[in-house]
Formats: sequence, C-alpha cells, structure tokens
Amino acid sequence: MRSALLSLVLALSVLAGLSLAQETQRGRIKSFDAGKGVVTIATPDGKEVSAALTPQSMVRNASNQDIANFKQQGLPAGTTVNFRVKESNGRTELVGLKVAGQAAAQKGGGQRSGASAPAAPRDSIGVKPLTELGNEKYKGETGGLYGNGSNDPPREQQEAAKKAAAKIQPLDAGGKPSPSGKIVLLSVGMSNTTQEFSVFKRLADSDPQKSDKLVIVDGAQGGQASEQWVDPTSETGKRVWGTVDQRLKAADVSPEQVQVVWIKQALIQQGRFGEFPEHAKKLQSDLTAILQQLKRHFPNLQLAYMSSRIYAGYATTALNPEPYAYEGAFSVRWVIDAQVKGDPKLNCDAARGHVNAPVVLWGPYLWGDGTTPRKDGLVWTKDDLSDRDGTHPSDSGRQKVAEMLLKFFHSDPYAKGWYRREG
Repeated sequence: MRSALLSLVLALSVLAGLSLAQETQRGRIKSFDAGKGVVTIATPDGKEVSAALTPQSMVRNASNQDIANFKQQGLPAGTTVNFRVKESNGRTELVGLKVAGQAAAQKGGGQRSGASAPAAPRDSIGVKPLTELGNEKYKGETGGLYGNGSNDPPREQQEAAKKAAAKIQPLDAGGKPSPSGKIVLLSVGMSNTTQEFSVFKRLADSDPQKSDKLVIVDGAQGGQASEQWVDPTSETGKRVWGTVDQRLKAADVSPEQVQVVWIKQALIQQGRFGEFPEHAKKLQSDLTAILQQLKRHFPNLQLAYMSSRIYAGYATTALNPEPYAYEGAFSVRWVIDAQVKGDPKLNCDAARGHVNAPVVLWGPYLWGDGTTPRKDGLVWTKDDLSDRDGTHPSDSGRQKVAEMLLKFFHSDPYAKGWYRREG
C-alpha cells in the first residue's frame, strides 16, 4: 500500500512539473524592459505573454547560437521567435527563446523572420561602390548617391539646402539668435555610429578651423538601431531619447540649439524583413520616422546628413553582414528622393505646409569593397573591423570614418557657414 501511494505521489509530481513548462509557442517580440528583465511577446491569437528572464533562460539566434547581450538589449520589436515559458512562484518565467529561421515567411507580407548566417569572411563582395556605379545597375537600381549616376543633389535639393544652411546661426538656450549662442551638431545612430563619431568629436574639438560656436554632441548609442528610435513613447524610445537629452545637458546646450545632425542607422538582422528591396524599404521607413521625430524634438533643426554603413564582408554574425551593409545606401537615397518629390512626411518647406523634417543630404559615403581600392584610395581591411564580430569598427576603422567626417565638413558647401571659424 505504501509503495503504491509513493508511486502515485511521484507520478503526480512529475505531471505537476511538466505542467509548469508550457509547450513551445510562436510569436513576435513586442517589447523588452531591460530594467525589469521582462520580454513581452505577442502571439498569433492576439494575446501577449510577458516573461521574466532568469539566469537559466536560454536565448539563441536563428543559427542556434547564444545571444550574449540579450539581457541588456533584447531583440527588435517584430522579431519572430519560438519560445517556451513556465509558471514559477506566481510569475511567468522565460525557459527559452529562439529567433525563427530565415525560411519562415509570412503569408502575403513578404517579411521573413530570422536572419541567415553570413557568408565566410572575404576581402571583397565584387560590387562597385554606389559613388562609382554610374549608370550601371545593382538589382535594378542605378548608381550614384542621388540616383541616375549622379553624386550631386538635384537642383531643388541644393536650393533647399542653401536656404536651410543660411538659417543656421548661434542660438541661446531658448532658441533665440545670440552672438554668444551655440550651434549643436548631434549624431544619431547605433553602436558603430557612436564608436566612429566619438573619435570624430575628438578630432574636430582640436581642429583649429572649427568654429568656437559649434558644440559637437554624440547622441548615438550602442545597441540602439533604427527600430529603437522610431517611437519615443515606447519604453525603449523613452530611454533612447532621454539619453540624448542627458548628453545635451551634460554639454551645457539645449534641444533648441540643435541645428545639424549626422545620422547613420541600420537594421538588426535585416534578413527578418526579406531580401532586397524589402529590408531596404523597412530601413527607409524607419529613417523617415526618425527624421520626423528629430524635427519635433529639435524645432530649430535645419540639416540632416545621412551615411550608410562601412564594408561588412568580414562579418562573422548575422547582425549586419553583406550585402545588407551595401544595400542600406539605397534606403538613404530613397529617403532623399522622397523629400525631393514632395512627400509630405518629409516636407521641409513651410510654403508647402507643415514642416515635418529637416533638409536631408548625403553625408560622407563610407562603403568600399573591402581591399579593392575606391577611386579615392579607400580600402577596408580585416584589421579595420573588430575581430569579435567583423561588424563593428576597430580602432583603425573608427579613425578612418572620423577622418572622412572631418574632411566632409571641411569641404561640404552647406557646412562652411557653421562648421568653419570665421575668417
């Protein structure tokens, strides 16, 4: 009798243990709260599952590799995942989570979840830089930063840029013109951006040709790619934009004094959004939203310079390999083209209605085909990228970008009035 009772207790214990861990589910990341360590996942039936991370939670990418920084950065909203949770001590805990594979396509949307593993690291991917592609085509797109083989802004964009540049002047903390005021140049972007811009700031702050009215502030932040900037009301957005405000305050300047920005953004694991042009259109959409938020946040913002990424053929992770780094340049071009064609979301002319964005131009074009020299001699060697992931720039890579930025602001016709010291 005692033996039978013991067997029953053991059986019930096993069943109870099994009931604690639910079956594997599928859903999309809705949000991630790093402070609380809670990830919220929306399931196809319209429900939301909020699960706490524990030291035992297993989180892996589409290649079944551990995502080491998940507890600090989470995953972008919209990422499709397979996950399992359990109930423990009155709360829902995450047992495991895995990014869904590249092959899982959504019906009717063309958006794919997950990201395929990058190709083996290589010195070249065999395509021409956009600045040298001319009238040749890449997947149906002509070359040139501004399209149709041209690396110069269209006439109407040049006129808009001239008008915007003419408005840039020293402003006091309230945004009023003042001889003792400041002009702020702010960076916006993710980890690569802050790594490169911080070196540029050091170079520029010691540049004898830089105006003493110009204050350079690095607003870019590690792990904060385009999706983290588009909604300032989300928990992530509040942190991102709050950090920008904190850095402006630390530099003793105000949002009203921000008049120029440099934007370098990307998507995390673009393969989740499909092949070209799908992922590039997603980035275009994010960049458009970021420009709108920037104009709302900084009412005196006049010019936005945008750059795409450096060479990523040495990438060893699915974070942002080639050809995505190359193809991101088309996102920038499409944003500028939309503004030129009068897209109201990017309107920069008060005569045409409410102003929703600054005038947008290309900043320095940073991409080169690895060790194949560009016409200006630029190459990207393996030593220019981090040996950790082949995606983030090493010290030499950061220096290259910083020097390109410095050269750009010395030579750009719309920057000479605010970057250079008078006389």
